[in-house]
Amino acid sequence: MAAIDLNADLGEGFGVWRLGDDDAMLGIVTSANVACGFHAGDPAGLLRVCRSAAERGVRIGAQVSYRDLAGFGRRYIDVAHDDLVADVVYQIGALQAIAAASGSAVCYVKPHGALYNTIVTDRDQGAAVAEAVRLVDPALPVLGMAGSAFFDEAARLGLRTVAEAFADRAYRPDGQLVSRREPGAVLRDPAEIAERVATMVTSRRVTAVDGTQIDVTVESVCVHGDSPGAVQIATAVRDRLAAAGADVRAFC
Repeated sequence: MAAIDLNADLGEGFGVWRLGDDDAMLGIVTSANVACGFHAGDPAGLLRVCRSAAERGVRIGAQVSYRDLAGFGRRYIDVAHDDLVADVVYQIGALQAIAAASGSAVCYVKPHGALYNTIVTDRDQGAAVAEAVRLVDPALPVLGMAGSAFFDEAARLGLRTVAEAFADRAYRPDGQLVSRREPGAVLRDPAEIAERVATMVTSRRVTAVDGTQIDVTVESVCVHGDSPGAVQIATAVRDRLAAAGADVRAFC
């Protein structure tokens, strides 16, 4: 089986509020999508996460988002193209400084939440995110959904695109994710999720909510660090991939 990356969203606490078990997840995943302060994360917490990632050899990615702390970046914002470019440049730059101070570096960029879902089809916002990455460092890969408008725009600018699939999220028949507002959007059972991931990686297919089989391109698998039982889910996924003969390692 080919090499596969395992990524998770980390550093999403704020002040005294903690979300998920970052330390435990960093012992399992190979890439950490670290918040950049716009949807979650404060400087002291992000420094801790980046230091821990550097110590464990986990790759650091900038998880960029809409400016939406109150909504955790899960609300669509009709932001102007140039403003979105500047927002994404700002976020990557902030995390680059924190990663460097931790003895590491930002190795890739992944959009978060509503921004991630919007640029699957919104070409203007996808182009803005891609342009921001190119302005900061055209060698930075972008992590996202295969076949998206974002990937089209990133490829047009010469950026490397890395396709991911979601371990614990339900898929629509069109290949997009089921909205978190819908029942059954987030899967909970570690064994079921692990088996589903093994099938996605080996067959490049996943069962959508209507029972149809859809194609997926998988270079990295996302396990959400803020889900209930996230550590158990990530452990089960990694163990199942290893049992299937996968080489679980970072893509960058």
